[in-house]
Amino acid sequence: MRTKLIVAFAGAVLMAATAPVMTVTNGQPDLNRHPYVGLAIQFDAVDPNFITLCSGSALSATVFLTASHCFDPARPVFVTYKTAPPFSLSKDFTQGTFHPNPEWCLGCGPGLPRFDTHDVAIITLSAPRDPGAFASLPTPGLVDTLAMKTPVDIVGYGTEGFARGGGRPQPVITLTRKFAPSELIQSNNRTSTEFIKLSANPAGGKGGTCFGDSGGPDVLGGTDIVLAVNSYVTNGNCAGVTYSNRVDLPDILAFIMGFLG
Repeated sequence: MRTKLIVAFAGAVLMAATAPVMTVTNGQPDLNRHPYVGLAIQFDAVDPNFITLCSGSALSATVFLTASHCFDPARPVFVTYKTAPPFSLSKDFTQGTFHPNPEWCLGCGPGLPRFDTHDVAIITLSAPRDPGAFASLPTPGLVDTLAMKTPVDIVGYGTEGFARGGGRPQPVITLTRKFAPSELIQSNNRTSTEFIKLSANPAGGKGGTCFGDSGGPDVLGGTDIVLAVNSYVTNGNCAGVTYSNRVDLPDILAFIMGFLG
């Protein structure tokens, strides 16, 4: 659920240039509700007018949690906690190094079908940044103790919706941090051993994750505990259900703790 975006630079200000445009679907501005959620970008190796963007969350002043499928570890990434444009690359972003999980693999895991595994990564920032609060890690196996329909808060900077009419619907991205409520739904298959399944149905005021929300946290409702990171959707409209890689698994926690020391 990462996405690639055309960007323009004018006086070191970063602006989304895709059109027509309208993060989290059916969401609302997050403001300071989840200050530890940030936007991560990487410039394309061939054409610097393109960036790849994902979301994520700060675990400490230098450790940023996101998804393994987001970026190329051979090139730098940049992280900001600013909630909305305009962005200045030099003033608002901090350079970091991307560390995908060494066991991450597409086509090897229990996804749909066997889509993904170990889709949890870390970005280490080159300088400490304090967003005002930090996300918390879950205890091992926490997800297995939660009832279906447990409230989950989803947060990210990705697609907010789709502009329709005159052809294929176009994703609407304003690079604004958005929040929406969701909930755990039943998943009685092998996917549930590594992923949580969340509702992306706008009924009842709920929201969903979409392109650009990859790596963003699925937070246990009313807390700052990250249950999982957004991994993938099952259709181009980001509707129905979405899947997120669990953070509460012992090997995932061990990978993360290796950076937190």
